Amino acid sequence: MTNIENKIFSSYQRDSQLYDEIFDEGGAIKQVYQKLFNLYGEHSIEDYVKLNSKAKSSFFNQGITFQVYGDKETKEKIFPFDLFPRIIDPEEWEIIEKGSIQRSKALNLFLWDIYHDKNIIRDGIVPMDLISSSANYLDQMNGVDPPGGIYNHISGIDVIKHNDGKYYVLEDNIRCPSGVSYVICNRTALKRALFGVFNHYQTYSVTNYAENLLDLLESVKPQGVDIPNCVVITPGMYNSAFYEHSYLAKTMGVELVEGRDLFVENDFVYMKTIKGPVKVDIIYRRIDDQFLDPLEFRSDSAIGVPGLFAAYKKGNVTLANAPGTGVADDKAVYTYMPQIIKYYLDEEPILNNVHTYHCSRPEELKYVLEHIHELVIKPVDEAGGYGISIGNRLSTSEIKLVKEQIMESPRKYVAQPIMSLSVHPTYIDETEEFEQRHVDLRTFTVLGKDKEFVLKGGLTRVALQKGNLIVNSSQGGGSKDTWVLKNI
Repeated sequence: MTNIENKIFSSYQRDSQLYDEIFDEGGAIKQVYQKLFNLYGEHSIEDYVKLNSKAKSSFFNQGITFQVYGDKETKEKIFPFDLFPRIIDPEEWEIIEKGSIQRSKALNLFLWDIYHDKNIIRDGIVPMDLISSSANYLDQMNGVDPPGGIYNHISGIDVIKHNDGKYYVLEDNIRCPSGVSYVICNRTALKRALFGVFNHYQTYSVTNYAENLLDLLESVKPQGVDIPNCVVITPGMYNSAFYEHSYLAKTMGVELVEGRDLFVENDFVYMKTIKGPVKVDIIYRRIDDQFLDPLEFRSDSAIGVPGLFAAYKKGNVTLANAPGTGVADDKAVYTYMPQIIKYYLDEEPILNNVHTYHCSRPEELKYVLEHIHELVIKPVDEAGGYGISIGNRLSTSEIKLVKEQIMESPRKYVAQPIMSLSVHPTYIDETEEFEQRHVDLRTFTVLGKDKEFVLKGGLTRVALQKGNLIVNSSQGGGSKDTWVLKNI
């Protein structure tokens, strides 16, 4: 490890075995970070502590929180934010953006196919049992034509940079990917605390997400509708992402509703208002499939809208994302992404996949059981970092327990090599110093009818515990503002 000569980074310990985003292998500051490094270096650590406190207060006063579900209690927390931003140069961003669009389009074509002709199964590219055994596959979606032909209107693709300097996709999230509101709030908080630093870089704006989201959602309005009425539906204020639901509704200028605010009549959806029923044409839903409609899915759902799915099947309302998209972000399906991209787009994948072992395959299951200490074990249908086991962090008894869980239900688990996520200097409250912390990047891609949009920024998530590779906020992670540069 080596120390860095800079006022605010003087105590920064650089582990040369890790891929540091701002220092090269020799310990020199990378060109793209040089100005920022100097600007931050003008501050003392005492100044930085004050700025950091100011940013926290800003988040608290704006109610920028999330909820963590524990075994015994649920806690509402301020979303941790680090004032030192991550920079992505134009050349690298072009790869990320094109790769995100490519995967989103391929997944959309895949979803259409498996709910219609199933050509990819008939041609032997993807096995049918992989699809039919997915907990997120909906028989009710077979033959249903979503308005505009779009299933995954919003995709959140989790990308990492490995210690070889290349980008890899860890997961595709196309059910209800969250986090975009924090991208915008991070930018706002950083501008309030350190506005001057933006004068030295030409960065893309991230505040145009809501207008682009609404524009693309309106492009997939039901047929026969001239001026569509869009709403955001939330499970309610106790949901972990309620802040984001309310933020998106507010910035798009549409109503935030709960299931009890809507009703269906003659297969059309209406919103209750003090001036009488108002027809609803597009619903950006943040409710899981099984709770959308108690007449079609779980009958005990108190947060859905009775009759909503019938209205959707008739083409009278757009649901974003479409029901049943979760089958495509099943982590077992992820393994087939290179073949899926090639099959539908006749292109090579732009972003790399991480090699993944299916525990449902006997030969791969055997390998996984013998090499758990070298692998990351993931349940195929969980999100938020829940249920993940990192082999080299497990005790002997914990490895035994993981083996038992896998053997009990092999289809439920996949395994990947332990990837070394890149690290970025991050201010740590406990030590009042900058330290290396692992980061990833969630990109947000929106598909509309014949057009798409990728937010030029994304959410850089930070694992705040030293050495931890799980960056999810639900697991104690934080975030950084992400600057995509127009030029260097």
